Amino acid sequence: MIRVLLVDDQDILLQGLSMILERENDIKVIGGVKNGEEAVKRCKRESIDVVLMDIRMPIMNGVEATREIKKHREDIKIIVLTTFNDDEYIFDSLKYGASGYLLKDAMPKEISEAIRTVYDGGTLINPAVATKVMDRFKEFASNEYESESLEQVNKLTDREKNICSLLAEGLNNREIADELFLSQGTVKNHITNILGKLNLRDRTQLAIFAIKNKI
Repeated sequence: MIRVLLVDDQDILLQGLSMILERENDIKVIGGVKNGEEAVKRCKRESIDVVLMDIRMPIMNGVEATREIKKHREDIKIIVLTTFNDDEYIFDSLKYGASGYLLKDAMPKEISEAIRTVYDGGTLINPAVATKVMDRFKEFASNEYESESLEQVNKLTDREKNICSLLAEGLNNREIADELFLSQGTVKNHITNILGKLNLRDRTQLAIFAIKNKI
């Protein structure tokens, strides 16, 4: 069972998400909280696999909560719930380790599939929304994001570029392995090598890199 925590300050959304997810045989909603501070506390003391996190909340917003949760529990996957115009919030949540984002008007099936995707190691980077945050990544001056240049892309082999492209589509290691006729272990090793070459922290940053550089 995938253990999911819901985080949203609106009761109607918490109830609606619970009803949607309780229909799934492999997903268990372990609770719902109304701000990021409560989410951090729950994640520190409970066994949680995926957090479905609203961005705009009182006391502690979704960006701050994402940063705090990932400090203590790197294994927890976080999906940010957002609107199309929240590009700055999307940028910051990805920077702090979110596995991706869903628009709030996503269909029920999309929500459950998104949870399975990140649980299995995939990412949720919607190209239509991703283009809105790319300018923010250009402005970000730390070494983590200097890897967006053509010189860095040219460091990658053709096989590594293929893997980047599939990862940017949200595929997990098993799906990438099936697509390229490789073992999952080989795919995992390739991704580790790619992250090292590009000086990136995780799969989410790599997916964004691939989209921005049209790999």
